[in-house]
Amino acid sequence: MASETIREAQFWENLDGDVECSLCHQQCLIRPGKRGICGVRENRNGKLITLVYGSLVAANADPIEKKPFFHFLPGSLAYSIATVGCNFRCLHCQNADISQLPRETGQIPGEFVSPESVVANANALGCQSIAYTYSEPTIFFEYAFDVAALAHEVGLKNVFVSNGYMGEEAAQKIAPILDGINIDLKGDDQFYRKVCGAKFEPVEHNIDLFQKRGVWVEVTTLLIPGYNDSEAVLKDLAEFLAGVSPDMPWHISAFYPMHKMKDVPRTGIESLRRGLQAGRKAGLQYVYVGNIPGESENTICPVCKEEQIERMGYSIMRNCVIDGHCSNCSAKLAGVWK
Repeated sequence: MASETIREAQFWENLDGDVECSLCHQQCLIRPGKRGICGVRENRNGKLITLVYGSLVAANADPIEKKPFFHFLPGSLAYSIATVGCNFRCLHCQNADISQLPRETGQIPGEFVSPESVVANANALGCQSIAYTYSEPTIFFEYAFDVAALAHEVGLKNVFVSNGYMGEEAAQKIAPILDGINIDLKGDDQFYRKVCGAKFEPVEHNIDLFQKRGVWVEVTTLLIPGYNDSEAVLKDLAEFLAGVSPDMPWHISAFYPMHKMKDVPRTGIESLRRGLQAGRKAGLQYVYVGNIPGESENTICPVCKEEQIERMGYSIMRNCVIDGHCSNCSAKLAGVWK
């Protein structure tokens, strides 16, 4: 572990030698020499230390649609970065090899990359944004904030792909330099407790918080057969999102067996269409299906119903949006278009 990746953390309090971390809603009480649930924040002699500052295990130029963002600079590239670690323990995690590695093995791999280098690399590759993704960006908050601040200064956008469990203080601090966030709304409270090792209410709170702070919010729900795809659960999730904003895009994605849920079948099209129907019935204007190319992934004007963006997987086949407005009826389309 390189010395430059070890820094004093933010958002903590010393309690007679123990450390209480308030970075996220897990609110870990960490004994001396131990780490929090994320596996990357450690109590060293009564001081909270982050072990992953700049310690990147992934850095790629991805289509912004892959995050997924459908109403945020469509067709652009996002420079996507991640360290190891996560404050959830989702049984179905698609990136468990990096998210769960510190918690399960204690190992913290990665190569130090300075914030300045991240911004320079993003610009060199023609990216319009930096995406903090793959693992949970909250757990490398100190690094993410420094990168985001530099990116903001040079005109690059910043987007988080997050489980939405950020603590109040951290959320309020990042909001002014965060342009977009895609938050996983994974299911009801029972699902969060059983599958993720977390609670539903903080995620609900943060979706509302970032929306009110003017950050562009899109939401993703991965439908897992028998766990979170019932009509009742989908109805509740859709009605909550519509209550925050009917313009908030909702991505209903198909599950494929992985990690500790390899015995659960992949999501059928009937579940996905049930989610689509729930979203539309609740009044959401933009509901999409993910992980199945060609199925309900185009952007339709909510006023005249004319197709404005045609997609195939992560590719834009046709984009008719003109300066954030429908090319047919001139209605304003919700999103960040330039």
